[in-house]
Amino acid sequence: MKKHPNKEIRAAIEAALAGGWEIVEPGKSAHCYCRLRCGTAEHRDCIFSVWSTPKNPQQHAEMILKKVRRCAPE
Repeated sequence: MKKHPNKEIRAAIEAALAGGWEIVEPGKSAHCYCRLRCGTAEHRDCIFSVWSTPKNPQQHAEMILKKVRRCAPE
């Protein structure tokens, strides 16, 4: 998969992957870069869409990190 063009979002994706999340292909959505899904079996409903060109990239990156922190395995 290509790297996301925004460095903050790219760093957030890498942090999610390091935390055990998986990249899921976006399907046919034109604006979705990818989807991140929690790798923990009991958290399979934890999924987050990563947009290609969000209005505020820094805020979108923060939202990704917040979702990853909230779904941390215990």
